[in-house]
Amino acid sequence: MKKLMSLLIVIIMMLIISANLVFSEVETPAQPQAEQAQPQPKLDSGDTAWMIVATALVMLMTVPGLALFYGGLAKRKDVLNTIAMSFVAYCLASFIWIAYGYSLAFSGDIAGIIGYLDKAFLSGVTVSSLQGTIPEVLFSVFQLTFAAITVALISGAYIERMRFSAWVLFTILWVSLVYVPVAHWVWGGGFLAKMGALDFAGGTVVHINAGIAALVGVFILGKRKNTLLVPNNLTLVSIGAALLWFGWFGFNAGSAAASNGLAAQAFMNTNIATAVAALAWMFTEWSVTKKPTVLGIASGMIAGLVAITPAAGFVNITGSVIIGAIAGFICYFSVTAIKPKLGYDDALDVFGIHGVAGIIGAILTGVFADPSINEAGKGLLYGNPGQLWIQAISVVVTIIYTAIMTALIFLVIRIFMKFRVSEDEEIIGLDSSQHSERAYNL
Repeated sequence: MKKLMSLLIVIIMMLIISANLVFSEVETPAQPQAEQAQPQPKLDSGDTAWMIVATALVMLMTVPGLALFYGGLAKRKDVLNTIAMSFVAYCLASFIWIAYGYSLAFSGDIAGIIGYLDKAFLSGVTVSSLQGTIPEVLFSVFQLTFAAITVALISGAYIERMRFSAWVLFTILWVSLVYVPVAHWVWGGGFLAKMGALDFAGGTVVHINAGIAALVGVFILGKRKNTLLVPNNLTLVSIGAALLWFGWFGFNAGSAAASNGLAAQAFMNTNIATAVAALAWMFTEWSVTKKPTVLGIASGMIAGLVAITPAAGFVNITGSVIIGAIAGFICYFSVTAIKPKLGYDDALDVFGIHGVAGIIGAILTGVFADPSINEAGKGLLYGNPGQLWIQAISVVVTIIYTAIMTALIFLVIRIFMKFRVSEDEEIIGLDSSQHSERAYNL
């Protein structure tokens, strides 16, 4: 294990060095004249109003959106425990973020790895502080909602077998040691940002991060006694999926951090990629099984939402359609063919959808990034092949770091407590064994 970890660390360092060499030769888009002049930031009430709405939309994605989506997919005896995992993830991430997460992710930069603690508990962040054209406190809470949904996404892989106390400790450690550093690398001025990695709203930071953590965790936790996915309530699943789609407009369009044309383009890209991915999954499933399912359509929607997330503010409509179609098609087979073949028990297909679609979206951003949409990004099809290499580097670095740290977090948890429920508790159901409650009192 130690030799493997050492090898992975060496690989990361080699990739970073290689990417820096490539980045030095990659064409860097000209900065806008307004940015070169660095005018004094000024509060824009329109941008502020939109970002307040966008922040509320992203919060809606975790509770109730993800909670209902996952809760409806779980077995009847595990519904409340599944919902509780999303609820407590949001609560814990909220406190961690204001305590030190925001400061470490977005306050300064230490060697491209992490920020400073000078804004711990939002010290110095006043009602007059600005981040661009919006209040800094609003920017902070917007980013808080991203941290919360990222760790909540992971829970879908672990349900029906993980002790609630272990999940609480996992959430604290994972947000602190995995999410915060990766967010800094990509969005807070860290080494991936300096290389020029493109991630508009969270392909690497959110979805690859969550997907890899899910995959590593299920191998450590082991399989459930009953691994069949038999949703207890597809109506809840449908409502949760619809709320996720609705909230995702804040997730992606809000990442423009302004009420402008780029936000509108990200909004449109998000919608069309999601629709195309849902259709791609549905028609693929229809041709294979001869029956289109509501669960399949909802799963395709999520795959499209995930895949377009890193690209939403960089690609045009054509790129969005292609990304959505590829994500819906590939994720169908990653869930129905690859997972059974490899034999891992990812209960709600967090890796198969979020991990796989996140990788697809991050890589294809390097292909389809259109400088006429966003001059900060120029992909392979527009004369910049180096961007594709940088995207690949960011994906590989995120995968390796997240895999190592997630495994280490489980090792730490094992020192303090059992992370797996007993066989009897699993049979009874986690609603009863962990919470002394039942979702359905019939």
